[in-house]
Amino acid sequence: MTKIRFFPQSSAPTLAEVASWCEATLSDEKDADRVVSDVAALDQAGPGDLTFLDNPKYLEAFRTTRAAAALVAPRFARAAPPGCATLVVREPYRAMAHVMTRLYPSARKPGSAFGVTGISPASHVHATARLEAGVVVDPGAVIGPGAEIGAGTVIGANAVIGPGVRIGRDGSIGATTTIQAALIGDRVIIHPGVHIGQDGFGFALGARGHLKVPQVGRVIIQDDVEIGAGVAIDRGANRDTVVGEGAKIDNLVMIAHNVVVGRHAVLVSQSGVSGSSVIGDFAALGGQAGIAGHLRIGAGAQVAAAAGVMTDIPPGERWGGAPAKPIREFFREVALVKKLAAARADSSMKEESGHDHRPDAGGKGG
Repeated sequence: MTKIRFFPQSSAPTLAEVASWCEATLSDEKDADRVVSDVAALDQAGPGDLTFLDNPKYLEAFRTTRAAAALVAPRFARAAPPGCATLVVREPYRAMAHVMTRLYPSARKPGSAFGVTGISPASHVHATARLEAGVVVDPGAVIGPGAEIGAGTVIGANAVIGPGVRIGRDGSIGATTTIQAALIGDRVIIHPGVHIGQDGFGFALGARGHLKVPQVGRVIIQDDVEIGAGVAIDRGANRDTVVGEGAKIDNLVMIAHNVVVGRHAVLVSQSGVSGSSVIGDFAALGGQAGIAGHLRIGAGAQVAAAAGVMTDIPPGERWGGAPAKPIREFFREVALVKKLAAARADSSMKEESGHDHRPDAGGKGG
């Protein structure tokens, strides 16, 4: 039978240990010595499993869970079913993340699950590249001249690290990723199929044809960034493209040349940022949001999914729609359109019900 997990579990802790990991409080100290064998979702958990409740939408599933224990917010603790111990904590989802990191440490950084070490003989590392002790290079990977890679970093199969690229310590570079003209910090996770440092889309357009503009900048990726599969980040044209520390970039995101992504910003799948725009610290772009070029999205601003942003967004504001506008204005317009459509439909129905479609209607009697 196939194992339930691809990743090895490090331990089977007691609830007292779990509570200490995430600063939770056990509702009943008598449960302190109970052992957690695994983690599971509310509806799939069984005896021995730890689960969590963070969204009120799943309260009914919590009331019927078979889990041995659950991480819950204080307001939901009394809803636990009989036999389910509760660990009360202010942010249950974040607490669960701490627990899962402890139980499955190899799942946190791709490429480290099966204890592979060293440089594969099926890879190619240029003689002038510098790799610190503890770097893992998988089969097929190519590391170019003058590249530097820090200790504990994993280079996935068939990844290509270009000349002069520098990658910090304890990172992960996914399979088939290509990186050139880039400086990458510590603990950066880059998932498979990412392309970093290729030309930006730079052309001097004209009636005589489009002249290519050399892209001579770099890509700077700071510490603790995570980049999802299939992302493309262009190098700068005449300055650097920058991704700030702690930023989280979902799968299939496009970041154009000269863009600056602020610290701890979040870019959700299929969003795109055009050249020379700035995404502020802790800002968030919803899925498929598009940012036009040379704009500034303020710190903490939120852009709704599928929004088309054509102007700057002030810090802390929420915008949506295409073209994007403040979210309340967008919702008012949607409500008005819905109301007008309903009135139009009602008017049409009244007109149809008041019109007699019989062939002889209005005709002369014989």
